[in-house]
Amino acid sequence: MRLFTKKSIAFAALALCGSGASLAQSAGTSKVELWGIVDVAVRHTNKEGPTQAGLTKMIGGGMSQSRWGINVEEDLGGGSKALVVLENRFDADSGTPAVNAPYFQLAHVGLQGPYGRLTAGRQWNVLFDVVTSTYASFPYSPYMEAYKPELGMAMGARTSNMLKYMFATPDRRWVGALQYSFDENNTATGNPGFPGSAAQIPAYVAGTLNGGAWKTAGGYLRFSAAGAALGGGYLRTTLPGGTDVDAWTLGGSYRTGPWYLTAGYGLNKAKFAAVTSPLVALRNGVDGAILGQFWSGQTNGGFQPGDANKRQLFKVGVGYQMTTQLNLGAHYFRGKQSGSTTGLSNGNADFLVAVADYAFSKRTDAYFGVDHTRISGGNAIVLDSASNARNRTGFTVGLRHRF
Repeated sequence: MRLFTKKSIAFAALALCGSGASLAQSAGTSKVELWGIVDVAVRHTNKEGPTQAGLTKMIGGGMSQSRWGINVEEDLGGGSKALVVLENRFDADSGTPAVNAPYFQLAHVGLQGPYGRLTAGRQWNVLFDVVTSTYASFPYSPYMEAYKPELGMAMGARTSNMLKYMFATPDRRWVGALQYSFDENNTATGNPGFPGSAAQIPAYVAGTLNGGAWKTAGGYLRFSAAGAALGGGYLRTTLPGGTDVDAWTLGGSYRTGPWYLTAGYGLNKAKFAAVTSPLVALRNGVDGAILGQFWSGQTNGGFQPGDANKRQLFKVGVGYQMTTQLNLGAHYFRGKQSGSTTGLSNGNADFLVAVADYAFSKRTDAYFGVDHTRISGGNAIVLDSASNARNRTGFTVGLRHRF
C-alpha cells in the first residue's frame, strides 16, 4: 500500500510553501504528518574573542533547534504498524543547513507491535531518551538550545547505524530501550580514511561527526507514577581509534500543581590506551578530539577537555507555571573534570541558567534567558581557545513557533 497519495503529496507541498498549519492526511490505513519548529533569537555574550569583548548575534535556535520533519504510520492490522521518521535541522537566522550536521538528523524506519518497537537508522540515543523523558531541565522544553550543559554528556545525542528496541508496560509506568550500532569498519584498522598524521585529525573528526559510524551498546529504564519519574541509562561507545567511553546517567523529577522539580547525574569515562607507540598516540588524539567535541562548545555550556578522561555532571532545577501563559524555570549544573596527566585540565565548572517563557498560543511563544558559566581549577581548562575566558554570561531573547 502506498504511503503517499496524490492528495497527500499536494497537501504536503502546500504546507512546505507556507500554509502554517500542521498536516496529517490519511491515505487508506496510512498517516503522513508534516511538522516543524522555527526558532530565532538574539543572543549577547561577554568575554568573546582575543580581546574578550562582548558579542551580539542572531541565532537560529535559542530555545529549540529549528527543524522540520515527516512522520509516517501505516496500520498493519492486529495492533501493529510500520513507522518512518525523518527530521532535518536548519539555522533559521540564515536559512542554511545546520553546520556539521547530516541533512537528516534523524532518519529511521521501524515496526511497532504488542511486544514493543524496533527501529533502524539514525536515532536519538538512549542517554538523550532517558534524560529528555524523565528529568529534563524544563517542563515545557527539555533544554535551552543556546545553553545546554546536560547535552555535553549524551555522547552526541544521536547515533547513526543504530538498531533500537523500545518496550513499555500497558500502563506505561515502565518504559525502556536497548540500542546497538555498527561501526562499519570506521576504525583505525578498518578505515582507509583514518588520519595518518596529527594534521589530518580536524578534517577527519568533522567528517565522522557528520553522521559517522561507531559501535555503541546500551539501554535505559524509567518508571513513572503519581507525578514522579525516575530513570537511568548506560551507553558504551567505541570511538574510531579504539577508545571505549562509558557513559552513565541517573535522575528523576516530580510534578505537583504548578511546580516541577528535577535532579540528575551524568558521567563520561574514556579508557584511552597507554601510549606505547606513535600510532597509539595518534589514535588517542583522534578519539580525544571527538570526545572534546561532545564535551565542549558554548551550546553545550562546555569547556575545553584538554587531556582529561573523565567528566561528571550534577544537575538540579525547578520550574513554576505562574499563569496559564507564563512559565519560569532555573537550573544549576556542577561539572567536574579529572584524569588529566598533567593536572592542568582538572577542575570544576558551575553552570546556571534561568528562563521565562510566555505562550501567546499553543504553538507560539517568546522567551528570555540568562546564563552564566564559571570555571575553576587547572589553567588549561577554558571556555574556548580564542578568548581563554574562564567565565561568561549570556542573555538570550527569542520567538518560537511550532506547526
